[in-house]
Amino acid sequence: MRHRIAVVGAGPAGLAFARVLHRHGHPVTVLERDPARDARPPGGTLDLHEGLGQRALDKAGLLAEFQALSRPEGQAMRVLDTDGTVLRDWRPRPDERANPEIDRGQLRDLLLGPLDVQWGRSVTRVVPGTPDGVRVHLADGRQETFDLAVGADGAWSRVRPAVSPATPHYTGVTSVETSLDDVDNRHPGLARLIGDGSVAVYGVNRAVVAQRNSGGHVKVYARFRAPLDWHADLDLADAEAVRSSLLRLFDGWAAPVLDLLRHGTAFVHRPIHVLPVAHTWTHVPGVTLLGDAAHLMPPLGAGANLAMLEGAELAEAVAAGPGDLDEAVRAFEERMWARAGRWAEITTAGLERLVSPDPAEALALFESVQPT
Repeated sequence: MRHRIAVVGAGPAGLAFARVLHRHGHPVTVLERDPARDARPPGGTLDLHEGLGQRALDKAGLLAEFQALSRPEGQAMRVLDTDGTVLRDWRPRPDERANPEIDRGQLRDLLLGPLDVQWGRSVTRVVPGTPDGVRVHLADGRQETFDLAVGADGAWSRVRPAVSPATPHYTGVTSVETSLDDVDNRHPGLARLIGDGSVAVYGVNRAVVAQRNSGGHVKVYARFRAPLDWHADLDLADAEAVRSSLLRLFDGWAAPVLDLLRHGTAFVHRPIHVLPVAHTWTHVPGVTLLGDAAHLMPPLGAGANLAMLEGAELAEAVAAGPGDLDEAVRAFEERMWARAGRWAEITTAGLERLVSPDPAEALALFESVQPT
């Protein structure tokens, strides 16, 4: 008899897990709180690393399709001083495939493929150790039982309390996101500034980053150190008020950099939270976590990559059978904790340097990744 398995969350981690299980012919129930696949914007673009996210896609049999969709040119990175001086302008070689970009929506659709996701199924909690297995409680009042419930439900996971009391804490760095549409036609000067990939500007305890997505869409992120309630006297739904606040915060920066904020549409507040760097838990039979639910870390390119590889590896461990399911999950967790702990240290230190009292720290970090 095959194990009854549920994954909570249809993000990169949950879908990678489900897709690899599907490839191995193993049924899996995918529970997602969003009412439909297009219920909300899918987010920006992701760079998928050769040894992480791309490896997961290979395990799912999707690497060739990813390569056809991805944007290797999106690896380009330009760093400016606050006065607009170009400090570094790195462009990938024509054959560079280490970290090509793909829009989150395209990646979601690629992973979904033939999967039958149960949309609009919001999980409120899971209870391990019942006579029938792990009991999953849903917001509609129903309950279902499984042999394994996998929490891939992000930073504010409803599955995590079944294995760990840890909750995310604020880093002291907040991010405000906005967007530019049809940038090549509507804002050609900014399109040239951004180039094929990203442009980043670092000042004292603040930064502006703009990243090209497909179809002429650009995501812009204003990041700065501030109390969590920095917006107490500001209506975040008032785009003009938020814009004015940001322009005051970045007053004196080069006009083209400020134009990234001036021409933005709606603004979304995204304070950066993390879990403890070495987050682990005492193994609980029948429940485990993936991705941000397990090791929320600063958004510096590692999180989704780790989440996808973890999902693929756990699926392979489960599908390998007919061994003990609990032992397979326990062994997976040990591997996940070691790798995620290393990346959590790297990204935590990286955030400290990218939003720093000394902007030279950000440039030094960039050069350690992409040498001149």
